[in-house]
Amino acid sequence: MRTSLSLEVVTTYQLGSSFSELSFLWVRISTSELKDMQQLKLPACLIKSLPLSSLPPTSSSTLQHIASSHSRGIAKVVLKKGKTQLFKDGNPMVYSGAVDRIIGRLPPKTGDIVLVADGAEKPIGWGFYNSVSMFCVRLMQLEEEATRDPSCALDMKKLLETRVNAAIELRRRLGLPSSHTNAYRLVNSEGDRLSGLIVDVFGDSAVIASSAAWVENYKPEVEAFIDRIDGINHINWRPSVDILKEEGLDVSDMKEEHTCPKRIKVMENGISYAISLGGQKTGFYADQRENRKFISTISNGQKVLDICCYSGGFSLNAAHGGAIDITGVDTSMPALELARENIILNNLDPGRISFLREDATEFMKGALSRNESWDVVILDPPKLAPRKKVLRSASGMYRNMNSLALRLTKKGGLLMTCSCSGAMTQSGMFLRVLQGAASMAGRKISVLREAGAASDHPIDPSYPEGAYLSNILLRVL
Repeated sequence: MRTSLSLEVVTTYQLGSSFSELSFLWVRISTSELKDMQQLKLPACLIKSLPLSSLPPTSSSTLQHIASSHSRGIAKVVLKKGKTQLFKDGNPMVYSGAVDRIIGRLPPKTGDIVLVADGAEKPIGWGFYNSVSMFCVRLMQLEEEATRDPSCALDMKKLLETRVNAAIELRRRLGLPSSHTNAYRLVNSEGDRLSGLIVDVFGDSAVIASSAAWVENYKPEVEAFIDRIDGINHINWRPSVDILKEEGLDVSDMKEEHTCPKRIKVMENGISYAISLGGQKTGFYADQRENRKFISTISNGQKVLDICCYSGGFSLNAAHGGAIDITGVDTSMPALELARENIILNNLDPGRISFLREDATEFMKGALSRNESWDVVILDPPKLAPRKKVLRSASGMYRNMNSLALRLTKKGGLLMTCSCSGAMTQSGMFLRVLQGAASMAGRKISVLREAGAASDHPIDPSYPEGAYLSNILLRVL
């Protein structure tokens, strides 16, 4: 009597020129008699057979159990050997080079929820698949988290609500908002376990910066959860078009959407600011809040120079701290208009604080030719190294600018110098660049303080790429 065959066919998509390239089929059968395989009428070169009795036992998995109940099935992205730990530790960006194969009855499409598994096909988490981006999965939740709280497993709407609420609670513990500060970051992408989503709050307005396909796909849910926060009356949606294009989205019709006034007033550490929501980034650099406050503690009776001052944040804090003379320099006329408006908002003496429109390097060279110097100098240039491949040339620009700033700092004076380039901060090279600048300037420096972004910009240590801001205070001799 013929032995009956019990079949389970699992399609496996081997990574090649595209993620959907079908390379072979696994066929699991209940008998080892290979002659029965002929009845399948499949090309022999595509078939590998294993008796069910020889298969390794499947370990229990919360995500696997929940995924099995989905009618359409959920594909599984299997990592290469030795590549798992990075993502088990929490790094959400699964790059294509870490992927060995993709298993599923149908290949996943961009935006689909997928499981991410180790080499033994045991799930380590779930996230969103992307067939276009260099990061083929953006992990959203780990297996161990799903085991502790299955309510959010494979449910992005529920997970989004949970993570936004956690972010709100964290800011409340940090004292934000408060009677003296209503400009802060509510959601900081990977730092708040919502990779690709940034939310800044400015008074009763929230600016949502989207840099991931999943954020665009869940736009109504994101807006709904932010809109229900007490005190939020307006929302400005700002898609990061260049990044979203790399995510494979059609950005031709993508534009900023807002219900916010274009210009609003906020307060930070008791200082009032007029900010433009059409300005750089989300409209205001809340990441420097604690560093700006520190400047107010070292400015009493000092002459202060603020290079690349934008809307005057460091200058206003210097004035608040008792500086006797403040000069701010920037190339952006809209930013300088805000800075001058901020002088009036804070009832400051315009004879004590002035803002000039000039290139930073040209201003510093001119000041040196006039033998000018300052007690406190702040240098906060724009991002000079947006990518690692330009780090070398950017290092030269940082060195040259800091060399000029050091020469403008009086002996015994203080230089607060910054880099907002993630490539520079993550390289650990900034101090070496500053030492090179000191040698070029013929000055001796010592480090008094090292800082980064404010505490409402949390960083996940499993994703060090989230650290981008360096703020270093130097004593100059």
